[in-house]
Amino acid sequence: MNYRHAFHAGNYGDVFKHVLLLRLLRAQQRKEKGSLYLDTHAGRGAYDLGLPPVPGRKDRPPEWPQGVGRLWAGTDLPPALDEYLTLVRNFNEQNGAGPGVLRFYPGSPWFAALVQRPQDRLAFWEVQTDEANALRSEFARWPRTAVECADGYGALRATLPPQERRAVVLIDPPFEQPDEFGAISAALREGLQRFPSGVYAVWYPVTERARAEVFRASLRAFALPPTLWAELAVTADPQVRMKGCGLLILNPPWRFADELPALLPVLAGKLGADAGAVARWEWLVPEA
Repeated sequence: MNYRHAFHAGNYGDVFKHVLLLRLLRAQQRKEKGSLYLDTHAGRGAYDLGLPPVPGRKDRPPEWPQGVGRLWAGTDLPPALDEYLTLVRNFNEQNGAGPGVLRFYPGSPWFAALVQRPQDRLAFWEVQTDEANALRSEFARWPRTAVECADGYGALRATLPPQERRAVVLIDPPFEQPDEFGAISAALREGLQRFPSGVYAVWYPVTERARAEVFRASLRAFALPPTLWAELAVTADPQVRMKGCGLLILNPPWRFADELPALLPVLAGKLGADAGAVARWEWLVPEA
């Protein structure tokens, strides 16, 4: 596996994922009881947006200006985006960026850590040794946190059911493998067998090759709990290979879906590349 997330850090896919992840965690926190956050493909945890281009990508501009860069100077944002941006700004400053300069961006592990309560627990899995070592360094002194250097798809078998009996699981693979959706389906099946009440969130790209609609249809082969999906398309240009991204959520917490009708159009408006930008959501399996 050659994937490194640093080149994509802070792009529109990250913004979409992290904004919705924060809403999931906040919805989970409506109950006082502690919860596990499990990140199966955690990456290195933090990203320096000021580093020079990686070899082979020197002719490609960084992606964050079209993502978090679109929100950086934003004011009068809805509360969900305001909390997201406040966390990014605070993280950026605490890591040493100058006033008003965006340089450091938190990955999913840090977003979960920054809203962690004393009763919550964090578990991060990352298969690439150098990325896992960077992640361990980031969280060496962080309370109630474990980092494993191993295949994230094995994390569900090793970790579930959690001692808290409550969990949010993020499955966010690099989509380098031709049957990544097959691996995700197998992981979800095992997760639901081991812990049926867990909240499972799957990030995926929207491309012609990665057929998200086929993936969703395939999940109907086994009994799903209440499940919804949300997608953002930043363009309708047929020449663009990756037009957007989505998040599939099994067992969304109470009232999470209530936020989507107001939040998603704002994300489409802020992150869209052209007039074809749109965001939508739908229940795959409705709540009873």
